Amino acid sequence: MSFHLVYLTLLTPLHTGGTTQEGNLLGIAREAHTNLPYIPSSTIRGKLRASVAEKELKFELFGNEIGEGDQLTQGSIWIGDGSLLWVPVASLSHGVVWISCPLLLKRWLRLSGQKLDAPDPYSTNLETNRPIYLKDAILKNGLKKWENWQSFVKSSSISRVLVLPDQHCATLIQMSLWRQVKVKLSEHKVVEGGFRYEEAIPPDSLMYFTWGVTAQANGSSQEAVEQFQKLLQKNQLLQIGGQESLGRGFVELSWN
Repeated sequence: MSFHLVYLTLLTPLHTGGTTQEGNLLGIAREAHTNLPYIPSSTIRGKLRASVAEKELKFELFGNEIGEGDQLTQGSIWIGDGSLLWVPVASLSHGVVWISCPLLLKRWLRLSGQKLDAPDPYSTNLETNRPIYLKDAILKNGLKKWENWQSFVKSSSISRVLVLPDQHCATLIQMSLWRQVKVKLSEHKVVEGGFRYEEAIPPDSLMYFTWGVTAQANGSSQEAVEQFQKLLQKNQLLQIGGQESLGRGFVELSWN
C-alpha cells in the first residue's frame, strides 16, 4: 500500500473538539498514546466530502451516508488522521522556533517513505554556540548542527528548527497551545455562571494527513487518485474544525 501525504499549514488557530471536558477547560482531540493534539480523519474527510457538489462523484470518492441509499457503501478514497510535524514556540532569543521530536519525525519518515535518518535530540539549524530560550527553558549545552534540516521541513515559512526529546517536546507543545477565555452573557450583557478555556493548535504549525485508494476502487484506482487530486486542487484553502464563525481552522494545503 502506498501513502500519499498532504501538508496542512495552519493560518489560524485550529480547534478540534475533544471527547471530554475537565472543569472549565474545553480540550481538543488528542492521540491516546501520546496525548498530543491531532485532527481526526473524520473531520478532514467530512469537510472535503461536503465540498463536492456532484452527488455521483461524492459517492464514488467517499461512499454514501445513512439516508443516502439502501445500504452503506465504501468510497474509493481513504483519509488518515492529521498529525503534528512542526509546532511554533515563542523564543526570547530567536522570536519563534519550530520544534519537533524523534517520535513525530520518525512517524513522518515511515509514512512518507523518505530514506533519511531521523535527527538526534537537540539537532538544530541555529547557532550551536548561542543559548536558545524557549518559554521557561534555556538550552545552552549539547546543541548539534543539523545540516539536512530542509529535507524534514515541507514549508517555506519555517526557518528556525529544533529537535527536542519526546517528553520535553510534548511539554512545550502543551504550553504553546492557544487558550481562549469564553464567558456566557445574559440578555442584559451580564456574565452568567463562570468562564471556560477553549484550546486550539497555534497558527503556523505544520501538520499532515495521509490518504490512499481503498479496495473498493479495484481497477479504477488511478482514476480515483486523479479525481481526488483535482478535489485537493480546488480546496487548497480549507476551513476545518470548530469555531468557524470566529475565523478558526483555516489551513493551506500543499503536497509534493
